[in-house]
Amino acid sequence: MLSGMIPASAPTARVRAVSPEGVHVSRSLPEETPVALVYNGGTQAVMMATPADLVDFALGFTLTEGIAPRHLLPEVEVVAHDTPSGPGLEARMWLPPEAEQALRSRRRASVGPVGCGLCGIDSLAQALRPLPVLPEAYAGLTTADARFALGELRDWQPLHDETRAVHAAGFWQPGQGILLAREDVGRHNALDKLIGAMARAGIDPSMGAIALTSRLSVEMIQKTVMAGCPILLAVSAPTARAVRIADAANLTLASTSRGEVQVFTHPRRIVTRRRREGPRFVR
Repeated sequence: MLSGMIPASAPTARVRAVSPEGVHVSRSLPEETPVALVYNGGTQAVMMATPADLVDFALGFTLTEGIAPRHLLPEVEVVAHDTPSGPGLEARMWLPPEAEQALRSRRRASVGPVGCGLCGIDSLAQALRPLPVLPEAYAGLTTADARFALGELRDWQPLHDETRAVHAAGFWQPGQGILLAREDVGRHNALDKLIGAMARAGIDPSMGAIALTSRLSVEMIQKTVMAGCPILLAVSAPTARAVRIADAANLTLASTSRGEVQVFTHPRRIVTRRRREGPRFVR
């Protein structure tokens, strides 16, 4: 049972639970709040998300869904609402005319559960949308780097430490480590928040790798490619379709699901050891 009304901006709530031994405990759990993504006065999607870093979320969603490119990203206004079922949030954005056609082409239904980054898509063609082919923008990541990136991401998860119930996405660069990370109850929401935060910070996605605590499903590959990042790392293995899509888009896909780094696509970007001259960036 919830211990009280939770404001729309609170990322966690205190709850009571009972162990099998009958011991009553109090613990934190992540909040799950409906967040409406509103463009030019119309709701494009409502996603259940952790109510934190919502400007990052709105901008990342705008980028990864192909609604607007980086140079046309809008300002975001976050507005709280009281509804009969509890608090809700709107992320309001106004797109320029150049982005309106893309907005109209990305039709979505009104609600998306946290577990599905494709919820609301109303055609098979939209679910498996064509992706750009990533340019050769980065080389020189080592297998040790891949392990280190996923291990370091663990240190960027305060909400997970408190609740044990959220995913994380981080951006890693050789010699720099994790530059940014975001958390959410939805794995695709965490990735959108990260991509939005990188856009706001002016970080070039082509100069590093995205690391995830979640499984590598199709929508995670789609969002990474749309962001322009050439390497995607995760603690879980990908689906077969995710591998095919990553291969076609020139995305390097790797995981540590069996305790060792396994590279599923474009392994030239991940080497066994660092070249003597250090990492090499190719544009």
